[in-house]
Amino acid sequence: QVHIVESGGGLVQPGGSLRLSCAASGFESDYYAIGWFRLAPGKEREGVSCLSLSDGSIYYEEFVKGRFTSARDNGKNTFYLQMNNLEPEDTAVYYCATQRDCYSDYEFWGQGTQVTVSA
Repeated sequence: QVHIVESGGGLVQPGGSLRLSCAASGFESDYYAIGWFRLAPGKEREGVSCLSLSDGSIYYEEFVKGRFTSARDNGKNTFYLQMNNLEPEDTAVYYCATQRDCYSDYEFWGQGTQVTVSA
């Protein structure tokens, strides 16, 4: 059974940084990808990044390129989203999710972690 727990959110000022963590278990890690997406009030779900577990490729949406970095903890099923130079528009609940690959829909995700960027 897939189990995902996100953590690390909080309140940060514009220009600040946060590192989100994702502990995932219960899936065949060699054949999946881990994606981050976010959901803000009044907005549609937005994909943020995707890390392919088969070849290590990482994809970012344009609006986070150069600011966010997705990573995996040394082959373990712990994943991180380092977010720098945060903007108020980044305020959302962030979710970590399994995907069959980075072109597939999200399959399982956790409860999410709130990120609020405000002065």
